[in-house]
Formats: sequence, structure tokens, C-alpha cells
Amino acid sequence: METTDTDTGNVAGTGIDTGTGTGNVAGTGTGNVAAALDLVRAALPAGEARPGQVAMAEAVARAIATGRHLVVQAGTGTGKSLGYLIPAVLSGKRVVVATATKALQDQLAGKDLPFLARHLGRPFSFAVLKGRSNYLCRQRAAEVSGGGDQLSMEDLGDDVGVLGREIVQLVEWARSSDTGDRAELSFEPRPQAWAAVSVGAMECPGASRCPNGDTCFAEAARKRAEGADVVVVNAHLYGAHLASGGHVLPEHEVVVFDEAHALEDVAADSLGVELGAGRLQAMSRGARALVGKDGGDALDGLDAAAVRLEEAATPWKDKRVPDDLGDDLSAAVALAGERVARAASAVRKSDGDTARKARSLQAAGHLAGDLQLASPVPSGYVAWVEGRNAGHTLRVVPVDVGEVLAGRLWGEVTAILTSATIPARLSTRLGMATERCDELDVGSPFPHVDHGLLYCPVHLPEPRHGDYQPAMHDELHALITAAGGRTLALFTSWRAMAAAVDALRPSVAWRVLAQGDLPKPALIEAFASDEHSCLFATMGYWQGIDVPGPSLSLVTIDRIPFPRPDEPLLQARREKVGPGAFGLIDLPRAATLLAQGAGRLIRTATDRGVVAVLDTRLATANYRWDLIRALPPMRRTRHLAEVEAFLAAILSPE
Repeated sequence: METTDTDTGNVAGTGIDTGTGTGNVAGTGTGNVAAALDLVRAALPAGEARPGQVAMAEAVARAIATGRHLVVQAGTGTGKSLGYLIPAVLSGKRVVVATATKALQDQLAGKDLPFLARHLGRPFSFAVLKGRSNYLCRQRAAEVSGGGDQLSMEDLGDDVGVLGREIVQLVEWARSSDTGDRAELSFEPRPQAWAAVSVGAMECPGASRCPNGDTCFAEAARKRAEGADVVVVNAHLYGAHLASGGHVLPEHEVVVFDEAHALEDVAADSLGVELGAGRLQAMSRGARALVGKDGGDALDGLDAAAVRLEEAATPWKDKRVPDDLGDDLSAAVALAGERVARAASAVRKSDGDTARKARSLQAAGHLAGDLQLASPVPSGYVAWVEGRNAGHTLRVVPVDVGEVLAGRLWGEVTAILTSATIPARLSTRLGMATERCDELDVGSPFPHVDHGLLYCPVHLPEPRHGDYQPAMHDELHALITAAGGRTLALFTSWRAMAAAVDALRPSVAWRVLAQGDLPKPALIEAFASDEHSCLFATMGYWQGIDVPGPSLSLVTIDRIPFPRPDEPLLQARREKVGPGAFGLIDLPRAATLLAQGAGRLIRTATDRGVVAVLDTRLATANYRWDLIRALPPMRRTRHLAEVEAFLAAILSPE
């Protein structure tokens, strides 16, 4: 799973770098942008001309210069990151780049921006900003160490255990670390160990109220980031910036949303609230050392409210909740609000440690505000309960993020939205005014028509038919055999993937890897390094997977990825749209996901292969052309024999 950064309120930045470059490129005009692209392309090992990249870069330069928003669909191979980074740097304005996945964030910070810093010919600085919980908190470390900054195994006693050893390692690491950034650790600590030496934004009272504020890793990193020309963040963190009223990130004039197809859902997540028993219990644990026996009753009451909230939420698991939350859940939320206020009062009256007291009150304030928002559900919001291993969570999010974004974002900055696949009507759904927004599709430089084949086996039963699954497994077996392995098999559910693994792993001649066998990076590496292997995976692998070459010669997709009809947020969006909801909500979403999955096939100009969609609706439904037009422009067939011949030709060239 790709990681997201959902901390709100405080951020920190790392990775400042300044390029001295070579040559001399200045100015923001399209001619200067084209010259900069030529300069950078000359430094690339295979720097072929990309007309789509030039068109994109020139359009981005115009947008920044005129203050008009721009939505760019840039197909695979365009080189879109350089297409927006170069004009952004040349503009001389502070730019924030928000990505939906950690993989792209790492690519920008570890590859693209350092490369530009060396070769663009214009000095600039950049930083990566992360949520505060990604940085070790010196104050928490000092508290764990008994007030000092050192902790030894002897301090924790003989029966310290693995968790204690990790805490010791973290405290020792902090003494020599320049950044305190968790990403720089040489090991992956247990969540409990990291939680013992870190704080989230909802707890941190700020540097001015913390004894270690002057030496805080997060504050120092933020100050460095505030001086950067280009700042890379996670899209969830940008959403947190909007939710806070613009107080999370440094001031900026331009924002680039890469992987913009995910922006609507990311914004909904970030602008909503999550409430569960765990938040109440965490507040209780943090306050116990402060209030002592005198405030124990208040915290016992908070723990009881946590139990009550969990019990009231459980019957609503994976269901939409009415606007009044229903009698039991509404009463549980109201009780939680009362108990949080009582616990906060006990903390205020306590004589406990000042820093811990400030953190506890900060957490209480955020929790009280979220509880107040949740009951009743505000107009324009939808509520539901998600079931998780740690318990049940009540989520309350806006149905239409466009209204919020129109008021908080589009009038404040110039925005560039880009992705390999832009959903239909994205700018409208995000609340962008059409008179201030331009749209552009620069296509892909790869020869999809000659190198790709789209196959839909119309002889299969429809996915809802009882005979579909065994027939689909037989078809998948035949396709894998024709490809000699070399298959990325994508599924719309874990259940479908597991059934296919069970059916095909014993019968195909090549190694079948499955999501969950290994961590994601290791699994992709195993697939890429074993040319004849197959990888079976679910929705988390429909995007962000880059395996060029013959190791991936066949992409199969079990069904058109329509969303579930009972998914609460989309259900609410359908109700708002009315009778045309399928064409405005479900179909664009499915088309975008289908294109993302198909886009895993051709990753270089020399890649060739087949995309097989094992769902007859792609060939027979009256909406099929909406889906096909969203896909790369490949030749199409309904015949397995043609697929077998195509694969044989590319895998055994004369």
C-alpha cells in the first residue's frame, strides 16, 4: 500500500538542495522553456525529443505567467515531471508539488529535482515536507529518558523486551541525527516504539510552548523548507493545509497536483474527520500521568465513553449513517464530547509536566472540535462507519469538495493539474471556474497502435453470471501460457485475486507471485527480475507500477472497475447528481481506473504486449466507447488466436 501523510496543523521539510547548474537559462517565456528543455535533454543518457513534453512545458509557463489554471493529460512517456518542474523553476515563484503516492514523491526528490539542480542552468532550492509525526520529538525522547537525552538498556531493566530495545535505539539515533526524519532510520521501528518518541500535529502545542522548541527537528526542517523554491508534499498534507485554513504549508503562488485523478477523493478525506474509540483512549493514556488520583474519575469516564462509542459504531460497520447518527451513536458521540471536556478540565487543574499538559490539551481541543462537527452531520456531508482491526471509525466527509476548493484554493494560487489519465469533467467536479481554466491533452509518445493489442473475450459469461469465475480462470490460464508467464494480473477485489491464485498457481508452468507474499517493493522487484513470473494483485497495483521490458508483456483485468453501489461517499454523490449519476459518477471513475491499469503495459518506446479485459461489457455495453476512448489507442481484437499470434511474434522475434 502506498503511504499517505494525513497529519494536520504542523509540517516539516527535509532535503534542501541548491543547484549551481551549467549554461545560462532565465526568464519564463515559452522560448526560454524550450531552450531549458533542450539543455536538460542534452544531459540525459537517451534524451530524445518529446513534442508532448515541450507543449506541456510551454502551456505550464503560460499558465503561471497569466495566473490561469491548467489541466494537462500527459500520457505515459511524456516526461510530465520535467514538463512542469522546468517552467515552475524558471517562473521564479514558490511552487508546491503535491503527489498522491510516495513513489512519485521519492522520484521527484531523489531523482528529478537533483538532476535539474545540476543541469538546468539556474540555481534553485527544493525541499520535501512531511507531517510532524514523521520526525522524532526531542521532548518525548527526553521524557522517555527521564528528562535527559540519553537512555541505556540498564535504564529499562533486565526485562526490557524488543519494544524497549527499539526505543533505546531511537533515542540514541536522535543524538547523532541531523534531521530526526524517520525515513533515515536504518531499521523499521514498531509503531508503538515510534509513537513513544514522536507526536502528531493534533498533540504538538508548538515550539513556543515546548521546552525543546528551540532544538525541535520538525521546526528546524520547516524553517529550511520555508526558504525553498520548490516544495514537494503528499496530497493528503496539502488537503490538511486547506482544512487548516492555509496554516500548514509555507506561502506559495503555484501548486502542481501530480496524479490529479486522485485529487477529489484525497480532498474529501482531508477535509473530513475520523472519530473512534482509539482517539479517546489515547487522550486518557496521555493524561493519566498528569492528573493523578484526583483526576482519575474523569479519565475513567473518558475510557467508558470510548467503550460506548465503539459499541454504538459496531452495528453500522461499512454502512452509511443517517444525518442524525441514530439514537445510540448520537448519544455516544454526545457522551464522548462531555467526557472529553471533563478530562480536559482535570488536566488544566493539574500540576503536571508543562509540556505534557500542553500536548494533552492540544489533543483534547482537536477531539472536541471533531466531535462537535460530527453530530449532527452538517449539510453537504455524509457519514459512515469503517471497520478496522483496531476498532470502528466514524467518518464524516464533504460530498462535494468542489464547493470547498472553490472557496479555499482556486482563488488563492495558480494550479496545474496533471496525470496520465484525467477523468471526464474533473475541473468541474473540483469547482474550478471554466473561464479561468484551460485544458490540454498532449498524448503519449509511445507507439501504442503498433505495440499494443487490446483483447476482450466476448465468449466469456458476464461477470455476474455463476459460470464466470471458472471460465475466466481458464481464459487467464490460456493467456498466461501464450505469454510464457510475464503477466500482471489485476483484480477488482481480494476475493477474486485469492480465487485466481488458488486456481492457477498449481496449474501454470511459471512462478505466480501474489499481493501479500512480500512487501510491495520486494514483490515488484521479484516480478521484474524473474522474466517468466506472474504477479496477481488488487487495486493498489493498478497504478504506480513501472516494469519495462519483456517481464511484463501481458496485463489482464478481471472486471471493469465500477465502484460498489453501496459505497457511502459515492452513494451520496449519486443522490446529489440525480438520474444521470451513472454517466457522471460511476463511468468516469471506472474509465480512469481501467486506463490506469492498462497503462502498466507499455512503459518505454520499445515495450510491446497485450491488455486483456476479461469482461464482455467492454465489447457489448452501450457505454463501451467511453471506456475504450480512455485507454491508450491500441488495436483491438475479440479472438484469442490473434492474441496468441501477437504474443508469439513479440516474444520470439525472427
